[in-house]
Amino acid sequence: MTLRLALLGDSMAAGRGAARRTDAPGALLSDRLHDDGWSVTTQVLAVSGARSAGLAGQVDQARGWRPHVAVIIIGANDLIHRTRAGDAARDLGDAVRRLREVGCEVVVAPAPDLSALPDTPAGLKPMLRAASMLLRDRQIIAARAAGAHVADCDHGTAAAFSADRSLFSADRFHPSSAGYAVIADALYPAVSAAVSQSRARSSDKNASRSRRKVGAGSAR
Repeated sequence: MTLRLALLGDSMAAGRGAARRTDAPGALLSDRLHDDGWSVTTQVLAVSGARSAGLAGQVDQARGWRPHVAVIIIGANDLIHRTRAGDAARDLGDAVRRLREVGCEVVVAPAPDLSALPDTPAGLKPMLRAASMLLRDRQIIAARAAGAHVADCDHGTAAAFSADRSLFSADRFHPSSAGYAVIADALYPAVSAAVSQSRARSSDKNASRSRRKVGAGSAR
């Protein structure tokens, strides 16, 4: 079986800032899945600048492709444009539910902590951190309620980015290739769990079909 992996969300999901396309999240996750024995095909449906409200169109495309696993990285632009946390979380939950309706396992990476950005004035850091944490908390609740796996729950990536400026690209906003490696590390446990659940569901469906065929043969 070839695993279909979709990346939805904003420029971070698309890998903006990485030095090479092979350093983007989709490629890094595909490589790790391949190392675990999976044949993987990946589609990146993420759009730079996307907010949570824009996930609906990406989900429409994903549902047509029917991925086994979808990874959603979203929230930075909601913070920048001061989207209400409840509205952004609702839109994320809707996206997760629509993907789950077509049998897709979903992994959500909540919003980054914008107070970790290198050029953030010290006086703004508390406000940005509070806004980031509020959105993250709302996203986690909505994503789990809709049936998603949530990555980076302990927000370990924020500590890493705060401590190491080399994890940012030249624009000092998007991750560098090294930064995306940190993000992939945080994502992978949840992605691996999602893949396992997708495989188990597929096995159950195959077993059910086999039983129906046996039953139909016996009825003859």
